[in-house]
Amino acid sequence: MQIDLRNYQWEVIQPALRGKNIIIWLPTGGGKTRAAVFVTRYHLETKGGKGKVAVLVNKVPLVNQHYENEFEPALKHAYRVAPISGDSELKDHFALAVRNYDVIICTAQILQNALTSTEEEKHVDLTEFSLLIIDECHHTQKDGVYNKIMGHYIEKKHQHTKGLPQILGLTASPGTDGANTLERAKKHILQICANMDAAMITSSKECVKELKDSIPQPVKIYDITEERKEDPFGDTIKVMMRTIHSYLNVPSILGLFGSQIYEQSVVELEKEGAITFDRKKRNCALHLRKYNDSLLINDTVRMIDAFQNLAEFYSTEESSKNSLDQTDGFLLKVFNDYKTKLHLLALNKAYENPKLDKLEQTLLRRFKDSNSRGIVFTKTRQSTHAMLGWIKSSDKLQAAGIKAESLTGAGVNSQTKHMTQQEQHEVIRKFRVGIINLLVATSVAEEGLDIKECNIVIRYGLINNEIAMMQARGRARAENSIYSVVAKKGGKEISREFTNECREDLMKRAIEDVQEMPEREYLIKIRDLQLESIVSRKVKERKYNSVRMENDPKDVRFFCRNCNEAVCHGSDIQIIEGMHHVNVNPNFKIYYKVGGKIKLPRKFEDWEPGGTVSCRKCGQAWGMEMIYKSVSVPSLNIKNFVVELPTEKRTFKQWKGVPCQMEEFNYQEYCANCLPDLFADSF
Repeated sequence: MQIDLRNYQWEVIQPALRGKNIIIWLPTGGGKTRAAVFVTRYHLETKGGKGKVAVLVNKVPLVNQHYENEFEPALKHAYRVAPISGDSELKDHFALAVRNYDVIICTAQILQNALTSTEEEKHVDLTEFSLLIIDECHHTQKDGVYNKIMGHYIEKKHQHTKGLPQILGLTASPGTDGANTLERAKKHILQICANMDAAMITSSKECVKELKDSIPQPVKIYDITEERKEDPFGDTIKVMMRTIHSYLNVPSILGLFGSQIYEQSVVELEKEGAITFDRKKRNCALHLRKYNDSLLINDTVRMIDAFQNLAEFYSTEESSKNSLDQTDGFLLKVFNDYKTKLHLLALNKAYENPKLDKLEQTLLRRFKDSNSRGIVFTKTRQSTHAMLGWIKSSDKLQAAGIKAESLTGAGVNSQTKHMTQQEQHEVIRKFRVGIINLLVATSVAEEGLDIKECNIVIRYGLINNEIAMMQARGRARAENSIYSVVAKKGGKEISREFTNECREDLMKRAIEDVQEMPEREYLIKIRDLQLESIVSRKVKERKYNSVRMENDPKDVRFFCRNCNEAVCHGSDIQIIEGMHHVNVNPNFKIYYKVGGKIKLPRKFEDWEPGGTVSCRKCGQAWGMEMIYKSVSVPSLNIKNFVVELPTEKRTFKQWKGVPCQMEEFNYQEYCANCLPDLFADSF
């Protein structure tokens, strides 16, 4: 298959064809992936059968999109191309796939896992590749997986390791990292270039007119709504929250009800209650957060969605807890006292969210053309599912021929149902061919999703950075497209949109300044930034290792976060595959009960999920059973425990923060201790 490039694409790839590490900066829709395909084929041809290419993406749907639409059609006649993501069987044989295929397209985490694997049959080295293509390479910063891979690369480079691959980065939106000055924005661009080991960042200089003519820009529209004139539903929830505040009797909590600041305050209050074993404080904080969630939902979608959020929470509370104490009884009574009133208010259309009226008007106006195809971006999975329910219940939108589905992330979330990768792929396929014409999506659809017929993009009540704005806008690929911002009059969404426009301009100026730097000055700066990053990583790693050795695991105790029961020690915990923390003490089973089987969106090589694991005393969720090599072992989530160290009690979000060294899981020893009958004849 011939790969036809426009003149501006030819212009930006020239240094890459000469073997240089570069970042290609082109607008969304500018054909960066097509340019990368050409570089890939040229690279493989010039390597004479010794080339090997890895194409890294940051979102699962992009694996199949790049494979099906670009790389496989162009390369299949001469080269073997493999798409590998979490659902792919090749994931568990990644190292073998690397040796058998010429081009691997995969999520970056899969490569990172292979680079760090200590098992010989699973380990892959960067030197096995001759070209590494990093899509959306503006994510190569801080603790992102791209930056971990490139950090490994840069360390090897400064150790003068031979055979490292050529690097090609692709981006439309390097961003500014929140900079408000040109100097800070320039520093950010240089840091990304250093992280990518880029000799330069290339963009079109000689074919700018062709570039602009080739990429239709959507018309930007602000669809502004008035404030709710009355909100008795929200007011009632606030009365309920004040009732809980009075019962709790703590100093005033920062932030207005229904704000992110208030949410942060009650999260800290819950943590304080857990650490001090104050169940009253902890439970009240948990319930206040749920009420605050409902206020946020009420501000985003329908009142009935906010009501159902509360109703489902209290239904779970009643059914999952083994016993109710005085605080539990009080909190349930508050909800039950107002439940009927809330439900009646939620059904009263007179008080409905005016933003939904504005969104309905916008959709009806844009879908007059039966060929229209659009994406509505909203913040959370919860709001995505709620909005889809609203669209499907709207007679006007259904009469207009709107056929909608949701598109959310594949990661497991305790709040809402996840999508499997296969479900994501199927929704995108239906949208691409026109079986559905409207996606209601989270940020999973912002970057890279290429639907040429998409002519409507709506950002609904979002407060994001300039990268999210540029990426979402770039999904409108068709001629005469519109990009709509639905927001409240005087709201933060509008001011943030203006700020993002200013930062987009600042980003462009910063890139141009970097491009105009004298080559020697640029290379010295890149080298200095790389050395700083190497030192910073080593200091952080040393500190992390030092913290892990601070305490003897025997002196670390774990308490149920809800009922404060002491259930195990750090010495009972071992680690499977470097990430799963399991309790190997055979006596631990007296503290927990096993619930219904868990379904995860993908399969694993050596294990599968069993049932839920929760506290036998109070019903608090703790984690899940791992069926590891046919043997059941309880895997625990650190967020569900209070950890007592010799000097303090603390909560942790991740196991890596717990300051003690835990052993690797010993399968044979565990079986001998927990399943002695199986070993009776062996000793």
